[in-house]
Amino acid sequence: MISMSIQRFFLLAAAVTFTFGTAIAQSEGTKAEARRQEIDKIAQRTLDDLFKAQPEAKELFGKAAGYAVFTATKAGFIVSGGSGTGVVIDKSTGKHTYMRMGMGGIGLGIGAQRYSLVIMFEKEAHLQRFVQGGWDSSATAEAAAGKEGVAVRSSFINGVAFFQLTDKGLMAHADITGTRFWVIDDLN
Repeated sequence: MISMSIQRFFLLAAAVTFTFGTAIAQSEGTKAEARRQEIDKIAQRTLDDLFKAQPEAKELFGKAAGYAVFTATKAGFIVSGGSGTGVVIDKSTGKHTYMRMGMGGIGLGIGAQRYSLVIMFEKEAHLQRFVQGGWDSSATAEAAAGKEGVAVRSSFINGVAFFQLTDKGLMAHADITGTRFWVIDDLN
């Protein structure tokens, strides 16, 4: 008799655990979908702002195999750091890859800044290398910014183009030195 009660108890516990686990998974799935939609909405708004601030960027966008849009906050006092989230979109497949970015460095200055970063990839190989993590941000950032600054560029440099926007508009120099990007497993 006791063994039947214990058996029923374990069956009931298993059923409750399964039901509860399924509800949590569905809730997490709903949260993940809401987060993806939020990131996509911010990315589209950022692109609209970029095209308004620099119409030449729209032509470059048309030539790109794909693009990434990140929103980040950077703060510092001698040592700086920051983080952000964004999405990489392959234009040929429409695939969205949600990613994080983290940055750190040393420099003069104090304060915090929120900004958006748009990266356009000339070819599919550039986009795939970025998503897979085989991308050197420091070398590419220097090449893309050059002497004139990214705001006046209307072509790809080493297969990428950078645009950095703040609430004050397009910045003349996109600085992503010391930035690392990685895939967000929970959103992909």
